[in-house]
Amino acid sequence: MKLAFPLPHMLRLKATVQPWEAAITGADQTRMVKRAEQLGYDMVAVPEHHIIPLEHVELSGPHYFHAASAMGYIAGTTETIRVNSCITILPLQNPIVQAKQLATIDWLSSGRVTVTFGVGWLEREFEILGVPFHERGKMADEYLEAMIALWTQEKPEFEGRYVSFKDVAFEPKPVQKPHVPIWLGGDADAALKRAARFASGWWPFLTKPQDIPARLDFIKSQPTFKGGPFEVMYGMSTSRVGEGHVVIDDPNARPGMSAQEIIDRLGWFQELGVTLSSVPIPPMADAEAYLDYAQWVMEEIKPKVG
Repeated sequence: MKLAFPLPHMLRLKATVQPWEAAITGADQTRMVKRAEQLGYDMVAVPEHHIIPLEHVELSGPHYFHAASAMGYIAGTTETIRVNSCITILPLQNPIVQAKQLATIDWLSSGRVTVTFGVGWLEREFEILGVPFHERGKMADEYLEAMIALWTQEKPEFEGRYVSFKDVAFEPKPVQKPHVPIWLGGDADAALKRAARFASGWWPFLTKPQDIPARLDFIKSQPTFKGGPFEVMYGMSTSRVGEGHVVIDDPNARPGMSAQEIIDRLGWFQELGVTLSSVPIPPMADAEAYLDYAQWVMEEIKPKVG
């Protein structure tokens, strides 16, 4: 099983954040992702929200990056680790601009980008940004088609309700072929159908671990599913977060579990079809203590689940 590195202070979600994370700076994060790469972690993934209404701050926290900007920075300060998002809110930004951002990072990083798209759930965020919340699914489908056209066609053309273009050039193309790997985040049938049509990976959030096999079968049963390798990312702490970021007490997802408990949990995930996971950030004194823990995970956990 591949392991993602949970970079501290990318968000301050009440369900998962540790108090010490708030002191972590951008300079700390730069040093930490370089160390994660040296330790052999497979991926760093960046959460995204653009603006948080005050009524959601208690559960969601105020601190989020713009995913593509952070992915570009992380890719630029490393050499081998993959960068991903969790998630990029697809309908909230122009698809041509998003396609350019991701192609640029992929080109400059020699093909180390994956992107996890979702349609979003925070209606007030859409209202503030002037994007129709109830059209976000249709927008997402169209945006994905348009972005793939830009990434793969020599002379890109697309005609849709929300975006259209022809007689244009678009370079650089992504280094990865046919294009930047797309994963889809979400749990509704519509999200899974979108994953079957466009994606090579799925990032569930509200799906219970034991339900992953049935939902994965649903994806692969769709007539639009293209076959081939299909990734499933499910972090150990995921089940501590409910709808609207409410806190769920799940003793099987708590931080600071013993080595054997973590190995058993990740082994079970593998049996369910999960291909990539992460170990929760535990209570720590500071960044140095966490890096020691991250090394312990790679030395004591990774060889037994890899």
